[in-house]
Amino acid sequence: MPNLVRLNDEMIFGEKNPFVLMAGPCVIESRELVFETAEKLKEITDRLQIPFIFKASFDKANRSSIHSSRGPGIEQGLEILSEVKEQFQVPVTSDVHEPYQVEMAADVLDIIQIPAFLCRQTDLLVAAARTGKIVNVKKGQFLAPWDMTNVVNKLRESGGDRILLTERGTTFGYNNLVVDMRSLITMNELGVPVVFDATHSVQIPGGNGTTTGGKREFVPYLSRAAAAVGVSSLFIETHPNPDLAESDGPNMVKLNELEEVLKPILDIDRLVKQI
Repeated sequence: MPNLVRLNDEMIFGEKNPFVLMAGPCVIESRELVFETAEKLKEITDRLQIPFIFKASFDKANRSSIHSSRGPGIEQGLEILSEVKEQFQVPVTSDVHEPYQVEMAADVLDIIQIPAFLCRQTDLLVAAARTGKIVNVKKGQFLAPWDMTNVVNKLRESGGDRILLTERGTTFGYNNLVVDMRSLITMNELGVPVVFDATHSVQIPGGNGTTTGGKREFVPYLSRAAAAVGVSSLFIETHPNPDLAESDGPNMVKLNELEEVLKPILDIDRLVKQI
């Protein structure tokens, strides 16, 4: 089965194609923040000639605390993402949490993302597959990479043939994640391109009690390691001021530092893929 997923003529996941960057803030905090981040990311990726998809969540339904900020919700969130798509001429992605959200989201999103905690939710996977959109499923922190075979089969048997799988770390004891780089190869062998989520992989889930901690200083190292494996895409959450972010601040890359993070990754990607 060909290990290739095409979004458009310029953006192809898999094989020897350049890595695609999915990047943006964790959650849509405001229209202003989203547009500021999208504009800067477009400038960086145009300059470095990196295929780019803008990412931001309209709802974070799995926050640590019931009092945590979740985002603007699906209607307002999709409206903002639609504006980003039109103004900056970039594809957009966000995550869905329930089957009823999928059809509405598919009207705007170029890639439908399934959160790690929901990667085995059959009804959600079936609804996403039936849209015909690219579906990016994050491997659950509780699953081995070979367990994603069942997830891929659910999507394929529901009519979905444009599938991405994302590695985002595996639970290691309490409040910690580790990344087994072998999983990038194992999931790729399922016949799907693989994405590496560099920022969620350095989370410390629930590590701050009512919020999640993280170690953003490790993002460049893990990203370069994933590029050396030949990963098809890199997922990086970024924010102008992560320390003031409403969600996942400790693991997000500072926006003004992202370009320098990406440069060596780009060099490694070109070397490994002989581009």
